[in-house]
Amino acid sequence: MDDIVLPRLAAGLLQQALKVSPVVVLTGGRQTGKSTLVRTLPELRDRPYLTLDDLQVRAQAQTAPDDLVGRAPILTLDEVQREPGMIMAIKRAIDAQRPRRPGRFVLTGSANLLLMKRVSETLAGRASYVSLWPLTRRERHGLGRGGTWDTFFEARVEDWYDAVRAGTPPAEDWRAAARLGGYPTPAHQLETDQARKIWFDGYVQTYLERDLQDLAAIDRLADFQRFMRACCLRLGNLVNLADIGRDTGIPRPTVHRYMNLLDTSFQVVRVEPYSVNRTKRLIKTPKLYWSDTGLALFLAGVEEPAGAHLENLVLADLMAWRDAQIPRPQILYWRTASDYEVDFVIEHGRLLLPIEVKSTSRPGLHDVRHLRAFCDEYPRHTKGALLLHTGDEVAWLGQGILAVPWWRVL
Repeated sequence: MDDIVLPRLAAGLLQQALKVSPVVVLTGGRQTGKSTLVRTLPELRDRPYLTLDDLQVRAQAQTAPDDLVGRAPILTLDEVQREPGMIMAIKRAIDAQRPRRPGRFVLTGSANLLLMKRVSETLAGRASYVSLWPLTRRERHGLGRGGTWDTFFEARVEDWYDAVRAGTPPAEDWRAAARLGGYPTPAHQLETDQARKIWFDGYVQTYLERDLQDLAAIDRLADFQRFMRACCLRLGNLVNLADIGRDTGIPRPTVHRYMNLLDTSFQVVRVEPYSVNRTKRLIKTPKLYWSDTGLALFLAGVEEPAGAHLENLVLADLMAWRDAQIPRPQILYWRTASDYEVDFVIEHGRLLLPIEVKSTSRPGLHDVRHLRAFCDEYPRHTKGALLLHTGDEVAWLGQGILAVPWWRVL
């Protein structure tokens, strides 16, 4: 088993935030590597570290939170969602110090909607937020970064061909990458499919029996697990809560609550539709994906990845890339009444990048019809488009439309 600590893409934004805000909040799903990051980042590894998983620490957080936050001039508090009452003590400590010291407190924890709302309200103007997603492919290879998405916004379209052929990690079977997912333990340390299945099984049980109970009381865990499976069988589809409720036998209000819990705890990812009118984006139907393809396959009980898992693999990389920068780009999809659809549309400033993902090794002109339609619809802000495929060839398939093997970008 390899114990090497992999560099993380989010570390750059975390380092910047430490120089700006008195409180830095690192959030993400369980087992994405939050504790490892705050304990090994050079700026943080020598500072006092306390975790509320420690019963003694948690007891002090409950009975004497001001004493706990006053233990040291700077402090890292892990799993802070386990005692939300800490937030007011942190606010008092910050407000008592003049001038405020950047990076005084680093808080980590699995996402908790109530906690995050309380943090944002109580620590308004005092906190910065950094999200940690599962490992990207390049993080898994030790490169500490995400895909080369910046290239397509910074380089001229005519330079894309040469740029994507330069300096990439080795080719990889997308199905194997989907099975690995991005959680550090199964993706980087465990060597067999069976070992990974055992790990995923333990992850689900821990999530159901502990993390979920921090978010909300769930009386019927079997229903919730069945709901998760139903979601994982619908990757890449429009969110239809009525259908999910009917198929699982779960009342619609409960389905809404379950979906919000999955969203809150960094399990599902909902991709909103692209529209020039931003208000309309809020009222149209999103598409459903999972934060980690390995876990999604396990929950669905599926051995062989499908095209939706390749889309999900691309999205997972895009999410990590998006949340490692400010201002954050938007990740959307495009669908028209005449059934034209583009898997992802990246809105970065005033520029748009449409991306189609195909699980074919030999893409042709028929695969870029929808990309061409998008480029024709929004010519002022779209300088080019990408078709990601599973083959080996980089080729132009139309004016400004480049077909690229997925592994050359991710």
